[in-house]
Amino acid sequence: MTNETSNPLLDFSDLPRFDAIKPEHVTSAIDSLIAEANAVVAQLEAPLDEVTWATLAPLDDVGERLGRAWGVVGHLNHVVDTPELRATYNENQPKVVEFSTALSQNEALFTKYKQLRESAGFEALSDTRKRIVENALRDFRLGGAELAADKKERFAEIQEQQSQLSTRFSENVLDATNDYKLVVDNEAELAGLPDDVKAAAKAAAERDGKTGWLFTLHFPSYFPILQFSTNRALRETIYRATATKASDAGIMFTDVAKWDNSSNIVKLLQLRNEEAKMLDYGSFADISLVAKMAQSPQHVIEFLEDLARRARPYAEKDLAELRAFARDELAIDDLQSWDVAFASEKLREQRYAFSAQEVKEYFPEPKVVAGLFGVIQELFGVTVRPDDAPTWHPDVRFFRIERDGQLVGQFYLDLYARAGKAQGAWMNDARGRRLLHGGTVQTPVAYLVCNFTPPAMKDGVLQPSLFTHDEVTTLFHEFGHGLHHMLTEVEELSVSGISGVEWDAVELPSQFMENFCWEWDKLQQMTAHVKTGEPLPRALFDKMTAAKNFQSGMQTLRQVEFSLIDMHLHYDFDAHNGQVQALIDDVRRNFAVITPPSFNRFLHSFSHIFAGGYAAGYYSYKWAEVLSADAYAAFEEAVVDGGADLFETGRRFQREILAVGGSRPALDSFKAFRGREPSIDALLRHSGMNA
Repeated sequence: MTNETSNPLLDFSDLPRFDAIKPEHVTSAIDSLIAEANAVVAQLEAPLDEVTWATLAPLDDVGERLGRAWGVVGHLNHVVDTPELRATYNENQPKVVEFSTALSQNEALFTKYKQLRESAGFEALSDTRKRIVENALRDFRLGGAELAADKKERFAEIQEQQSQLSTRFSENVLDATNDYKLVVDNEAELAGLPDDVKAAAKAAAERDGKTGWLFTLHFPSYFPILQFSTNRALRETIYRATATKASDAGIMFTDVAKWDNSSNIVKLLQLRNEEAKMLDYGSFADISLVAKMAQSPQHVIEFLEDLARRARPYAEKDLAELRAFARDELAIDDLQSWDVAFASEKLREQRYAFSAQEVKEYFPEPKVVAGLFGVIQELFGVTVRPDDAPTWHPDVRFFRIERDGQLVGQFYLDLYARAGKAQGAWMNDARGRRLLHGGTVQTPVAYLVCNFTPPAMKDGVLQPSLFTHDEVTTLFHEFGHGLHHMLTEVEELSVSGISGVEWDAVELPSQFMENFCWEWDKLQQMTAHVKTGEPLPRALFDKMTAAKNFQSGMQTLRQVEFSLIDMHLHYDFDAHNGQVQALIDDVRRNFAVITPPSFNRFLHSFSHIFAGGYAAGYYSYKWAEVLSADAYAAFEEAVVDGGADLFETGRRFQREILAVGGSRPALDSFKAFRGREPSIDALLRHSGMNA
């Protein structure tokens, strides 16, 4: 084995050594860890008369070491993508998938878990450990352990091909995003854009050795054009670029054929369908739901269609108002997709007498982050402090969470968009909580990643990054995931934090945290005007609150549309005919109120379902929103009762939802917190659709 001191990926004594890890460390570390794991597996394969919990414990140890090391490599591949790192990632990924697939198909280990399940000692296990055993048996079955020997090889090939295709899908999206550059050399063409957006574009051009203003397909760069630019041609240009990236229609990109995800989509759907048939499931959606709360694909479809029926009258009203406003006030007679964000912003400004840009000036990053920490501390009785650790980029910061002076968890905060970093926002675990063999507790560590506008120099002075209210909400959302991971009290690795939680319940804590971005007293803690330092005025907050459900009908239908496309693709779509667009068109005819132009290829960059673990699971956002809205209603009720129980409500949420992780069914956790099963009423009320 490579010496741990010479290869930082093999050093598990503490936090990852990001200042020392290099691409050349990856292959030797992964080879070493897989060899170590295979040796343990070989020892456990020997027949045993009696199997106990302790018998199988070594699997957790070697599995965690490999998982942590490969997790670091995967994380770096997403946040500091380089040709060297990508090459070694792609070289080693098949090895990791091969090991994982072989482990899930190992009949000897499957037999050991069945022996443990059927032994007298099983009943003496804690409920948490019983759940782990049941989960393991489920995963062996889903992993192909019960397949005939001649089918296991093909099943393994399917897993490896899916992994490679998902990685290629993600790389194509990133490469197309990084490739596109729109340079504007006439400031008059930027009419309507806020000053800070233009300053960032000018700085981007200077860094690229160009004159003028440079825009990319990173969200903080392109979306302000769609939202604020009065130049309709410019809006159409940037919309077309972002709507066609990584697709056959991406004529604005350097290498259309190389980055086209069309075949990757079809191949992934075909492989997923083949996997389902091999395991005797009707569809991949049926497999996906085995470890989720929802009962069946049809159950999910009925949920989504019911939500669509409730939202449609509001969505139609939203669109009719928007079209009339665009025609009468903006002289746009034929409202197009590249006009929607712009016209919506103008309508919001007229109706509620404020703009998103006006609000943004009250949310400088330092104040927002401090305010977020204040909310966490108030709700859950913890303290957030700066901490020290090697990081992968100078912009990344590191923090610790303590309770009563004791370390609870730690997290990296990587807020800004940059080249080589995947788009979007996410939380991932760097290390899970577990009880170590010496009796000490390994505390959890999280990665919290966003893609906000970085600080820019103005007149020689570094200006703080200003967040839109939507970006503030995104930060709270991802921190909710982080809290789920870091505030767990479970000491078994496979069900601590978010591990083992049903996928359609994972979004409960994240969407729950978003609600605090709309509380007056919380906003007072996280706002300070960038020039005056004054907190958000009550009058402006009241306007924001009045506008909170602006176009909620349209927004709800948009999420339902994406969710139904995802579910039907994996449930009743014939992947062999390859007519993906026909399915999209059919869903839109039945449920959408806005139909994008024919060149739109949103599916080609829909990484959630093709590279992010949400296949036949995108509905989880709306499903969990029912849970989160109902859970937040408990806090609203505490305030109505005078607020005396607000802290206790927060501690109960931590105790019954966050602390238990995946150690029991999510529905049981929700009922323990709320005292009953979830109701959709709070979601409809919060969305303004309960009339």
